[in-house]
Amino acid sequence: MTGWLGGELHELAACASTNDEAAERAAAGAPHGTVVVAAEQRRGRGRLGRAWYSPPGENLYLSCVLRPPLAPVALPPLTLAAGVAVAEAVAALGPRAAVKWPNDVTVAGRKLAGILTEMTTRGERIDYVVLGIGVNLGSRSFPPELAGVATSIELEGGRAASPADFRARLLPGLETWLDRFFEGGVPAIGPAWTEWSGMAGARVRVTEGSRVVEGIACGIGPDGSLDVRDDRGHHVMVMAGDVVIVQPAARGER
Repeated sequence: MTGWLGGELHELAACASTNDEAAERAAAGAPHGTVVVAAEQRRGRGRLGRAWYSPPGENLYLSCVLRPPLAPVALPPLTLAAGVAVAEAVAALGPRAAVKWPNDVTVAGRKLAGILTEMTTRGERIDYVVLGIGVNLGSRSFPPELAGVATSIELEGGRAASPADFRARLLPGLETWLDRFFEGGVPAIGPAWTEWSGMAGARVRVTEGSRVVEGIACGIGPDGSLDVRDDRGHHVMVMAGDVVIVQPAARGER
């Protein structure tokens, strides 16, 4: 059971994007904790506008309306808090999930879930945030461009869960981790994120616009940035970018 998350729930047979649907409701005054789910997305999207594979009835497509008491600059690590909640819910069904900075949940290096946060501000304050979560539950095949990089709970041998069942499992934990983040920021979620991360000690390549940083991932900073020690021994704090794990961490380095 949840307290404030999902108190207002909209279940749709299909839509273009649950994030767009949630944003429309938020702009019209939907309260903090409103949740929109759909059985199918026709134009589901992930980070940087990339398409999110959203076949009907197989997976979870969910977006939340949030009105957190935070300054806009403090919001980005919200994605990390959501990642912990998703990883916990996935692991409860069997697969050993790992969070990958900044917005993915993976199993054995393949993407199983993605998180997309979109914010609308008024002046120096947040008006609302839409937190979108897509989790591959029952998909057994993917388009050719995703076949080598995506997976699902069913493909990983996890226990079967319908989108409604997984939603019921996810929302209480998501509410808990969001509350912790709203109240305590990154220090309140950082240890759990690190515990679920498969990145510490891994060699990574981060592309941020024209800048490329390669080195060893050392964890996250107090603002949620990724700490990368480059080959000269300098620590580079990366606030945004695409991350590729070039070489996984050796055993015992996690």
